[in-house]
Amino acid sequence: MKWHFEDFIYGAFDGSVTTFAIVAGAIGASLSPMIVVILGFANLFADGFSMAVGNYQASKARAEFIQKERKREEWEIEHMVESEKREIRDIYEKKGFTADLLDEIVRVITSRKKVWVDTMMKEELGLIEDGRRPLDTAASTMFGFVIIGIIPLIPFLIIYVTGVSLNSESFFYSVISTSVAFFLIGIIKGRIVKKSLIRSGMITLLIGAIAASVAYLIGVLLAGLIS
Repeated sequence: MKWHFEDFIYGAFDGSVTTFAIVAGAIGASLSPMIVVILGFANLFADGFSMAVGNYQASKARAEFIQKERKREEWEIEHMVESEKREIRDIYEKKGFTADLLDEIVRVITSRKKVWVDTMMKEELGLIEDGRRPLDTAASTMFGFVIIGIIPLIPFLIIYVTGVSLNSESFFYSVISTSVAFFLIGIIKGRIVKKSLIRSGMITLLIGAIAASVAYLIGVLLAGLIS
């Protein structure tokens, strides 16, 4: 199985925000740490699985669409040779190639069927096969959602497992742990794309803070309306 970091980041970010929203709503409703843990874990696995399935279906649909278009291009190249050659010529003529060089480009591309089809897929349709398997993208999404999304629940897990009374500070610690989750996502992203780890972490933390603030405000508003 191959991991895809963009799907991991997508799942991790959403997991952190939605778990924090659960925490914010539960705190606003003055629920016990046990209830917060139950709601949090229910969200982690139910919403994480839902996102993974959605990602799987979207990736599979895209792959199937690309394959359908590839087969259509293959048929056109076999049955509409001159028309497809003119399309290749038009594509590269618009790029500025002329005369003998343009003729040579058309000759080289159309001499190999796979290169010809690949060129039409990319230049005419804007479709690129990335080789990503839907199952891999789904697994990456759910792994990120669960592993990073659990971080906002850690203070409540400590209360529930150890019995240590942190009720008055639990939400504060949840905010801190959620911030750590966002910063960690940024660090991972920065490391993979070879960017400054601190800068990437801070940018992701800022974006996450805005998203988490929206989740918190909605949670407080709904708790106020219900109570």
